[in-house]
Amino acid sequence: MVLSTAPVGEYDRRVVILTKEQGKIAAFAKGSRRPNSPLVGAVNPFTFGEFTMYEGRTSHTIQSANITNYFSELRNDMIGAYYGFYFLEFANYYTKEFNDEREMLKLLYQTLRALSNPHIPNRLIRYIFELRAYCINGEGPQVFQCVVCGDKDRPAVFSVNKGGIVCSECGHDVIDGMRLDGSTLYSMQYIETSKIEKLYTFNVKEEVLEQLAKVMDRYRDVYVDKKFKSLEILETLK
Repeated sequence: MVLSTAPVGEYDRRVVILTKEQGKIAAFAKGSRRPNSPLVGAVNPFTFGEFTMYEGRTSHTIQSANITNYFSELRNDMIGAYYGFYFLEFANYYTKEFNDEREMLKLLYQTLRALSNPHIPNRLIRYIFELRAYCINGEGPQVFQCVVCGDKDRPAVFSVNKGGIVCSECGHDVIDGMRLDGSTLYSMQYIETSKIEKLYTFNVKEEVLEQLAKVMDRYRDVYVDKKFKSLEILETLK
């Protein structure tokens, strides 16, 4: 999937693609800004398909593309498009070259599909994507047992700084504890463990959505050392 594209010279583009085989790849699409180029519509953000390229001494060059999904519906939905750009930007930040990124690619694809579903709020899609992406990157919070002692039964609070839930016996030094509604905790457990294809098959009440918002906003502030331009634009559009 194309994560980003930028003009180079008079007719070319530099494209960043997330692949199953080699992780994130930067490649040149020569002549793709010419109106008659076969690549003119294939190297835009959101396009998903098979890309044929050759590897030079210092860079990759795209030869052809077989696009199976353009996610063209996002072009008619400005808010949905900016959510999509945020997901691309987030994935671009987290993924690496020569890494197995098939889980992130699968998550990204299913997330963009969910944006076209009018029955799932975009905000919920965002929190589901963020939480699962943290898990894929090995930074997901522990939401099944106390992060200190492993207890599963005592009352607990959620601590971003501790990286998950902390029981009443271990929480004496927790200063950022949040008491989560049972539905919020269950939602987080489902997001962390369900198959990616099943992620966007539920909805939540407004109170749960607000708690997820607080958790994920704090989590991003602590664990993500980057300001996303698309997210800043989204905040102004609400």
